[in-house]
Amino acid sequence: MHTHIENTPPGPRAQADRSAIVGWGADLDHALRPAYPMERTPPRLPNVHWDQPSVQPVNVEVLVSTERPGITPVFGTTLPPRGLSGSLRRLAFKASENDVRRWLLLMLADRIDVVEGLLQDLAQGHLPNVLGEMGIAAEWRYNRRALVGKLLLLATLATAAALIAKTFRHDATAPRLRYRGARPR
Repeated sequence: MHTHIENTPPGPRAQADRSAIVGWGADLDHALRPAYPMERTPPRLPNVHWDQPSVQPVNVEVLVSTERPGITPVFGTTLPPRGLSGSLRRLAFKASENDVRRWLLLMLADRIDVVEGLLQDLAQGHLPNVLGEMGIAAEWRYNRRALVGKLLLLATLATAAALIAKTFRHDATAPRLRYRGARPR
């Protein structure tokens, strides 16, 4: 045990007047707080009639956080969890809110939901305008340099993928080996 710390008298900074520090003493006794007598609980608000809102009926699956009990009084019902993205969301909501895996799963579910939406549009015979929805026209007008860079990167990746696919393509004219060390037919 360090006795030298316990036996040291407080220095001049510790004995200084702290009332000049803004916010000092906000957690002290309420009788010493200058703002405390002005607070009222419950506050007096004239002509305000507040009733607890009625609970929204649950007609769809609502994902609930593990850290809060019950469902909030109002929640969104336009897009209930469905498909692979819904399964990922259900899995994410089993984790705590401070777990990074939860948020990564939710972001992955968002990306998968976009692909599911595109596939659903195609299944219904609607060809989505992906470039228009991505804002290519605005990108071309206001951020042309970045758009050209993205397009060059995309072209480079597509070329690399095509070259890799070409090298691994099975050549039907090449002789087949029956087993290791065998001669061609």
